[in-house]
Amino acid sequence: MLTPPDPLPYRHVLTLPTTGQAVRVARETTEQVLEQWGVAAWEPCRDPALLILSELVANSVRHAAALSPQVTVVFAGGPETFAFGVHDRHPYRPALFASAGTAPGRGLATVMELTHGLGGSAVVRGDADEGGKSIWVTLPLGRGLR
Repeated sequence: MLTPPDPLPYRHVLTLPTTGQAVRVARETTEQVLEQWGVAAWEPCRDPALLILSELVANSVRHAAALSPQVTVVFAGGPETFAFGVHDRHPYRPALFASAGTAPGRGLATVMELTHGLGGSAVVRGDADEGGKSIWVTLPLGRGLR
């Protein structure tokens, strides 16, 4: 279902009901994970990572809740990398690179602008049974993890 793009030594998994509160809880958990892993508040990717994650979880709540009662976030980290995947069981796979004029909203365009602006990458991965998908974002850490 949800495996990080590369083997990274730090891991944390969060599964939540696909409701409006999921965004707040996922964001707060991300802050805790980053703090526990030693990613300082002044790390350039920290605030953008919180925004990116919030947008991806909000998209799952907004667009997938009818078919996916849960959203799962997997965090992975290493000395120079912070990655996270947001998974739901809705089969639709959004185009990450759609132009702003063709996309229904600006959320994924913002996610991609922030991700690429930080030198990161994003990918959509379908479940083996085609019944869901994960959106993985990988960001470089300037200062690394403790």
